[in-house]
Amino acid sequence: MKLTREQINDHLSQLAGWQQEGDWLIRDSQHDNFGQALDFVNRVAAIAESLDHHPDILLHGWNKVRLSVTTHDVGGLTEKDFALAKRINQLN
Repeated sequence: MKLTREQINDHLSQLAGWQQEGDWLIRDSQHDNFGQALDFVNRVAAIAESLDHHPDILLHGWNKVRLSVTTHDVGGLTEKDFALAKRINQLN
């Protein structure tokens, strides 16, 4: 079920490093080098596979990663998106 604005704001207040952009949950991160950025992407991929919920991943500028999460079939943010974001935050 698509979350309300109030529910989204509540989740965001408890989730460091993420922001909402339209119907997407976004996290940008910077790493020391390309290898560490790629390692981070691979660890995110393992979590996404385990949850069967996959973010869009952009690796750019040799050490930067942008993660974009939404639930396409409901056209917005759901509990699944925030569960994925919380698991990703546990990587750091």
